[in-house]
Amino acid sequence: MSFTSSKPKLRIGLAYDFRTRPGSGVSVTDSYAAGLEQIRLADQLGFDHVWFSEHRFLKDGHLPGFVPAAGVVAGATKNIRIGTDIALLPFYDPLRLAEDVAVLDQFSGGRIELGIGMGYAPHEFKAIGMPVKNRVSHTEEGIEILRQAWSDTPINFKGKRYSYTDVDVHPKPIQPGGPPLWIAAMSHAGAMRAARFDTHILPQGNRRDVLDPWKSELLASGRDPNMYRVGILKSFLVTYDKERDWALVKEAERYRMSVYAKFFAATEDSYTALDKDSDPIPQNWVVGDPEEVTIALQHFITEHSITDLTGWGLPPGVPPELAASSIELFASHVAPRLKAHETS
Repeated sequence: MSFTSSKPKLRIGLAYDFRTRPGSGVSVTDSYAAGLEQIRLADQLGFDHVWFSEHRFLKDGHLPGFVPAAGVVAGATKNIRIGTDIALLPFYDPLRLAEDVAVLDQFSGGRIELGIGMGYAPHEFKAIGMPVKNRVSHTEEGIEILRQAWSDTPINFKGKRYSYTDVDVHPKPIQPGGPPLWIAAMSHAGAMRAARFDTHILPQGNRRDVLDPWKSELLASGRDPNMYRVGILKSFLVTYDKERDWALVKEAERYRMSVYAKFFAATEDSYTALDKDSDPIPQNWVVGDPEEVTIALQHFITEHSITDLTGWGLPPGVPPELAASSIELFASHVAPRLKAHETS
């Protein structure tokens, strides 16, 4: 089997959850305002996309749903694409989500993408009264409904969780067939789901469990993996004073990981991303001057076939001016070299 297609061009973006860190002196209101201001800056600097992360019922102000944030950003920017890593699909009514995303696509001029996940934090499922075991059917049926809603024909669907007859969603998205879909894969099952639903992939965990099986499944069915996008959160801090700046960002990252650790401790799921004895795709921060960051990310992008590299834009509680300095250095000194390297 041979293919003549070429790998999609490298895109670089920033991710936001808008949370703050308790004790940092930064209020939730200030964190949201600073995040929006930085996204405006990222748009001006030429970053390709912004991704939103969502979790619910957290006192630190973590973004609970991406739709209002995406609407605000669509109106505040001109070029940057707007997506999710990830939207927790079981917590949405798929018909309403199809409508909301279509409207976002209209207002943004066709700049919306949708990264989907099933969720894993037990407190979220408990709060909305959904058994965790139902998340797979809610997710998979939701994907089918989204695609039907964005097609040229009415939805006719009967599943375990949802049923619609001749429901025609309007407006349709600007992008034919709807915004590009991504599926987050933290296990082999997630990788197979991304292949089965023919989406781009957000791989987290051991490469041999998530990224390689997805590629193999595409090839086995006659599809070219190079026609798809592979995206990951791999944060970067570009600075000429690592000792000073990393100390502040490290505190933010320690807090973020402490929250995730509580989620993972409470879930019955098993993920290779958390297994110290496995070899997960590394998502640790890259810290250094422009040369150091460039070299490290060039290697990472090539090794894991990354097409969409995304770093945390404003870590919780970090001074906005520090984060802004880093992304300005990245945009001017790192991003052009990464993109040139991928096309050489």
